[in-house]
Amino acid sequence: MKIHSCAAALAVAVAASAGVRAAEIIGAGPAEFESRCAVCHGLAGHGDGPFAALLLHPPADLTRLSADNGGEFPAARVRRMIDGREAVASHGPREMPVWGRELLIEYQRGNVAIGDPETYVRTRIEALVDYLRGLQVP
Repeated sequence: MKIHSCAAALAVAVAASAGVRAAEIIGAGPAEFESRCAVCHGLAGHGDGPFAALLLHPPADLTRLSADNGGEFPAARVRRMIDGREAVASHGPREMPVWGRELLIEYQRGNVAIGDPETYVRTRIEALVDYLRGLQVP
């Protein structure tokens, strides 16, 4: 719970500095996950979403990120993977959507009250990262 409290405090600070209502950010992780990730990763994050069988490679079990990383949640790697705008050629083609680009498009098309596009993208991605941190199994 301590991590969630720190993340909530950070979200409030970001929201206040960007002129966004805090309610738009705090608690956004579950909604972001359900709308963007669950179709492949499943509602519980185990990689068993309804589209999982359609992919060339099975989606990751997002509840095991810490366990598969020596017990430490790989937040920076998760941020980069979600954002996706930083392509790694040696990793081959990417099946996962490039959410950083999608969020920029969402910002540009919508009536978003947050200060600038990159702040919007980082805030939405951080909500997902914090949510995924909370899904980890021991």
